[in-house]
Amino acid sequence: MGIIKSTYSSAWIFIFFIIHSVSGDSYSIPEEMKRGSVIGNIAKDIGLDLGRLSARRARVVSEDNSVQYCSVNLNTGELVVQERIDREGLCAKKTSCILKQELVLENPLELHRFTIRVQDVNDNAPQFSEDSLKLEIQESADKGARFVVGEAHDGDIGENAVQGYTLQQNDHFKLNVKTNPGGRKYCELVLDKELDRESSKELSLVLTAFDGGSPQRSGTVIIHVTVLDANDNAPVFSQTVYKASLPENSPPDTLVITVTATDADDGINSEVTYQFEHLSNINNMFSIDHKSGEVKVTGQIDYEKMPSYEMQISAKDGLGLVSYATLIIDITDVNDNAPELVLENPLELHRFTIRVQDVNDNAPQFSEDSLKFEIRESADKGARFVVGEAHDGDIGENAVQGYTLQQNDHFKLNVKTNPGGRKYCELVLDKELDREGSKELSLVLTAFDGGSPQRSGTVIIHVTVLDANDNAPVFSQTVYKASLTENSPPDTLVITVTATDADEGINSEVTYQFEHLSNINNMFSIDHKSGEVKVTGQIDYEKMPSYEMQISAKDGLGLVSYATLIIDITDVNENAPVINLNSLTNQIPENVSPGTEVGIINVQDRDSENNRQVRCSLQTGVPFKLVPSIKNYYSLVTTEQLDRELVSDYNITITATDEGSPPLSSSKTVHLTVADINDNPPVFEEQSYSAYVTENNKPGSTLCSVAARDPDWRQNGTVVYSLLPGEVNGAPVSSYVSVNGDTGVIHAVRAFDYEHFRSFKVHVMARDNGSPPLSSNVTVNVFISDVNDNSPQILYPTPEGNSFMTELVPKAAHAGSLVSKVIAVDADSGQNAWLSYHIVKSTEPGLFTIGLHSGEIRTQRDISESDSMKQNLIVAVKDNGQPPLSATCSMYLLISDNLAEVPELKDISYDERDSKLTSYLIIALVSVSTFFLTFIIIVLGVRFCRRRKPRLLFDGAVAIPSGYLPPNYADVDGTGTLRSTYNYDGYMTTGSRTSDFKFVSSYNDNTLVPRYEHIFLSNITYSIYSVS
Repeated sequence: MGIIKSTYSSAWIFIFFIIHSVSGDSYSIPEEMKRGSVIGNIAKDIGLDLGRLSARRARVVSEDNSVQYCSVNLNTGELVVQERIDREGLCAKKTSCILKQELVLENPLELHRFTIRVQDVNDNAPQFSEDSLKLEIQESADKGARFVVGEAHDGDIGENAVQGYTLQQNDHFKLNVKTNPGGRKYCELVLDKELDRESSKELSLVLTAFDGGSPQRSGTVIIHVTVLDANDNAPVFSQTVYKASLPENSPPDTLVITVTATDADDGINSEVTYQFEHLSNINNMFSIDHKSGEVKVTGQIDYEKMPSYEMQISAKDGLGLVSYATLIIDITDVNDNAPELVLENPLELHRFTIRVQDVNDNAPQFSEDSLKFEIRESADKGARFVVGEAHDGDIGENAVQGYTLQQNDHFKLNVKTNPGGRKYCELVLDKELDREGSKELSLVLTAFDGGSPQRSGTVIIHVTVLDANDNAPVFSQTVYKASLTENSPPDTLVITVTATDADEGINSEVTYQFEHLSNINNMFSIDHKSGEVKVTGQIDYEKMPSYEMQISAKDGLGLVSYATLIIDITDVNENAPVINLNSLTNQIPENVSPGTEVGIINVQDRDSENNRQVRCSLQTGVPFKLVPSIKNYYSLVTTEQLDRELVSDYNITITATDEGSPPLSSSKTVHLTVADINDNPPVFEEQSYSAYVTENNKPGSTLCSVAARDPDWRQNGTVVYSLLPGEVNGAPVSSYVSVNGDTGVIHAVRAFDYEHFRSFKVHVMARDNGSPPLSSNVTVNVFISDVNDNSPQILYPTPEGNSFMTELVPKAAHAGSLVSKVIAVDADSGQNAWLSYHIVKSTEPGLFTIGLHSGEIRTQRDISESDSMKQNLIVAVKDNGQPPLSATCSMYLLISDNLAEVPELKDISYDERDSKLTSYLIIALVSVSTFFLTFIIIVLGVRFCRRRKPRLLFDGAVAIPSGYLPPNYADVDGTGTLRSTYNYDGYMTTGSRTSDFKFVSSYNDNTLVPRYEHIFLSNITYSIYSVS
């Protein structure tokens, strides 16, 4: 693992990279060296210290991070072969095979580039794609015709590749060696002597390919040549003249004779058909079977009408070659006529003769108005075609004497005499026919007699020129070039090759196929009919940038021509860049300087040209950047100060994007760890803490918990808590509280008393375990809360011994007049000191009422004459603690206008019996009044909340719940209800308004509002203010 370097050293190494890569070393080795073989001493060549190769972790990496073909011996500095190096597997047919390697050193980080040039050795023999080849060649192929055999493949290059071919001695072929546009040699068979299928149907040739290596290597292939039949033989009759004898009156279907003709050709070329030619004297007397050649009787044979018949028979093969034979049938007379006896009386017989002389009253006449001939265009010059004869009823000189043929370019006429002395004619081919030049010919044949005046007859001869396979297919181009993008899916159309054949029918039906080329490898197919070349395999530019193949076009009878197809594969941006980490420094101290180099990155792209041009980038928001160095190399450096406490680990995403269209990209995530140093003291989560504890707590109870965080790692971030020295009420703070050193939980050591002190402060220190350790402090404010442990104390009225406190009430007092006031205090605080007053018993229920929170006793109605003069009230004072505590007192009232009417106090007694009846009435009245009063208070409270809160005259006053609406009080003079609503607040004159505690709670109907929090007997002050 490399150490961290400064910006200066990083820059120095960057310059060193450039200089060294330019002057890098190169080694040349033959392929197939044994593992462990020494390539060279790279340490000596570069000038490295052998002693530090191991310490600097020297290693060899391939530039494309593929197979590791060599390694470095750390003891000797030698490069040695680690894996088999096969030039053919690495570089195929490339003339130059170079392995790009890199030597990586750490501490400091260095990169040395070197190349290994792999030289070819002759370790591969030439090899044909197949063990045997099959060729089908038409026997009619002309001398000099060429047939592409293809090429042999040799994995080697240069002189070790295929240099030539030899062909075993034979009678028909010689060899022609050619070089294709890619520089590879292939061969053609050249027909040196015409083939004859009838003599030899098959030939076997041995073709040998040899290279130029030493020792020379070779490979052979057997070529099986199948000679295809050509229609070069016309049918041959077994006899030129057939003679047969037939008795007259032979019934129909009588077999006369069977003629036979044979054809030395094969297949359709040897299929012979028979027919009568244009002879006039048959007159439907005979028929011939077209297949068997049997001649049978079809008419009435009468010797007396026709003693003999002569007819021409033709034999035609499947493609139109024809020959002729003559059939003469002599009719044998049958004694089918009885003698006739003529009797006369007397019998006389006179014989005389009349010689009828012929006059030329008949013109020659052919049996048909027109004749049709089908002649194969391959018919040789001099071929004869019997037309037949014209019939003339005259005889002698008046009969047919000859024939003439209208001038034409192809035929001349030959007039012949048959054994019966009648003249007939033959068409003789004077110039070879060409169906492609003219498909049909019309000839005018004239027959003339020798009469005077001369008569003649004509017939039109329609000659249909039948096609012969005399034209080989012709490609529209001799070399086709196509461009195909790699990764094209199967069935993609590459190109359509077209070849046309000027022939007709089966002779013009062209079929296409690939010839024996080794680099097709089932990557393409060609449609035999349409010539469409389509993709069948996986096209990969990186494996094969171009393909060259030979295509043959063959017609129906085997004539063939060839064209070359070159397919250039267009590189597609299919390979995303590959990101390789050549070296990486991890555990980076957080205090490294910006610009420190932490790794070297290499990117590769297998595509070509712009598709392999790559640019690298980092994600944003990380304190690193990529600095380009030599080609396809980048240095990963820091850009700012690292802080492990902010980010302890970085997942750096490196993105490499090529320049293809569309561009491809790949990403690699590099994990970098920032090493910690103790640069952060513990930090408390809060600036200060407050703990609340109720008095009379149990020792050991938890007061609060402090927490400090140290963002450092492990020991540097481990926090220990302790109390700083201090005093509380003159005693050590440790006698009151303690802190857990691991958790920061603060516990009470003893019980606290709210009435003695209400708060104190504790200082806690948090320290880490770094070296040196760092620490911080925090203040904890402990507040003691009151509990309801004191009952209310009634200050007025205060009974002294057996004496009673008595108040005078004027008889004219109206409802709401203030009569007296009960005053009580509670040593507790807050809600525990909130007091409420209640009349428990009274002499006249409903006559007097007491303020719930003020303790003021007022008349509830006007005093009447019937009311008892002596009134006894029992008042209960209750606090708002949980549970509530209370105290009671008695109040004695005398209804009188002067003291003279007052009786002895000792006679004041409470008439329990008299008050019992009215108690029930009072309870009912109070219940209804309470409900009505509560409703009024709620309505007023809602309205009051919508207005501004009343401003208290004294900020230190105990807060009154906002929802509280005090009842109306009468003025102190008892003159009746005041027009405005007034509140009374009682304060301690010794500074009760500055009390540290104020308790506020939401108000409801059952909440007692404290109006008098602290009242002393010595001095009571009333403050009156308006809240309306």
